[in-house]
Amino acid sequence: MAATLVIEGGAKLKGEVWISAAKNAALPQMCVSLLTEAPVILENVPDLADVATIGKLLAGLGTRITADGSGRMALETPGLVGHEAPYDLVSTMRASVMVLGPLVARSGRARVALPGGCAIGLRPIDLHLKGLATLGAEITLNQGYVEAQAQRLRGARIGFDLVTVTGTENLMMAAVLAEGTTVLENAAREPEVVDLARLLVKMGAKIEGAGSDRIEIEGVKELGGAQHRILPDRIETGTYLMAGAITGGTVTVRGAIPDHMPAVLAKLEEAGATLEIGSELIRVVGPERPRPTDFVTAPFPGFATDMQAQMMTLLGLADGESVVTETVFENRFMHVAELRRMGARIETEGNRAVIRGVERYLGAPVMATDLRASASLVLAGLAATGTTVVSRVYHLDRGYERLEEKLGKLGASIRREP
Repeated sequence: MAATLVIEGGAKLKGEVWISAAKNAALPQMCVSLLTEAPVILENVPDLADVATIGKLLAGLGTRITADGSGRMALETPGLVGHEAPYDLVSTMRASVMVLGPLVARSGRARVALPGGCAIGLRPIDLHLKGLATLGAEITLNQGYVEAQAQRLRGARIGFDLVTVTGTENLMMAAVLAEGTTVLENAAREPEVVDLARLLVKMGAKIEGAGSDRIEIEGVKELGGAQHRILPDRIETGTYLMAGAITGGTVTVRGAIPDHMPAVLAKLEEAGATLEIGSELIRVVGPERPRPTDFVTAPFPGFATDMQAQMMTLLGLADGESVVTETVFENRFMHVAELRRMGARIETEGNRAVIRGVERYLGAPVMATDLRASASLVLAGLAATGTTVVSRVYHLDRGYERLEEKLGKLGASIRREP
C-alpha cells in the first residue's frame, strides 16, 4: 500500500540538519562505472529510490555493486553482459538515459528505452541523440527504443541548442573514450557537471572547462578506476532552509556548499529571512511573515527550477504579490492546484504564476505530483494550521533521504503511515 505523510503544522523548526549527497550527482557517477573494467568507489552515496533504480539497471548490464550501508559503494564492470536499458526501469526515471553515452563509448552499441520520470514536461532527449550522431554514432528509433551503434566515436564540436544538464553529462561520458578532441558549446555549468568531470579526470580522462559553457575533452583509449566523494545536495540544502524560513524557525544546515546556490540564498534574503553563511554551513532565521519577491528560473548559476515549488510555497504566505516565471520546464506548476486546496491564492498563465500571499495555510489532504512538488507540499504542511496528509510520497523517496526523520529532529510533527 502506498505510504502517506501526516503533518501537524505550526511548530517553529529549530536545530541542525546534515545534508546528504546530491542525487543528481550520484546517478551519472554510478553510470561512469560502465566506462572501465576497474573499480569505481563512490563515497557519500545517498539512500534513495532513484539510486536503487540505477543500481538495478547497471547490474543488468554487468556491473557488480557492493555497498556497506555507510554510503560507500564499489562498482565494477569487468565486462558488459548486455546493452539494453529496459522500459520498465527507464520509464520510472529519466536519468536512466545516461547509460547511453557510456555504453556506446565502451562497447559500440546501446539500446535504451525512451525515458520517463517526473511529469513536469517533455524533456526530450533529442539533444543527446544529435550529439551522439555528431560523434559518429548511427542512431535509430525502434518501437520506443533508441538504438545507437559506432565502431569508435570520433571527437567533434557539438553546440547545444538549449542548456541541458543530462545531455552535457551523457556526451561528456561518451567523449572521454572517443578518438580525438570533442568541444561542447553552450554546455551546462551546474556543480553536478563539474563533480562528474572531477571523477572522470581521476580515472584518467582529459577534460578542461567544466563549470564554464565550453568544455573540451581529449579522448583517451581507456580509463582506470578511482575513488570519489559525491558533493552535497544543493536542492536538499535549499529545501531545509525553506523549512526553517516558512515556519519562522532557526535552522542550521551543515555539510552544505553555499557557492552552489547563490540565487536561492539571495531570494531567501529578499523574502525576509536572515542568513548566516559559513564555509560549510548556512543558518536561516525565518521572518515573522515573508516579504513578496519575484524570480525567474534559469540554468546555473540562476535560480534552480528544482527550487521553484519550494520558494513559491514560502511566497504564498508573503504580505503582498509575487510573480514567478518558469523558463526551464513547461509543466512545472502542478503543485499549484494542491497548494490552493490549502488556501493559497495563486493564478497561473503559461509559464507565469502570480501569488497573492495569504496569512496562513490550512491543513488538507493533498497529492504529490512530482519530486519537488512533493517537497513544497511538505513545507506548506509544516506551516499550516491543522493536519496535512500528503499522499504518493514515493516521489519524495526518489530524491530526499530520511526526510521525516531529519524534519522530526528539527521539531516537526511528521510521521509516515500506510
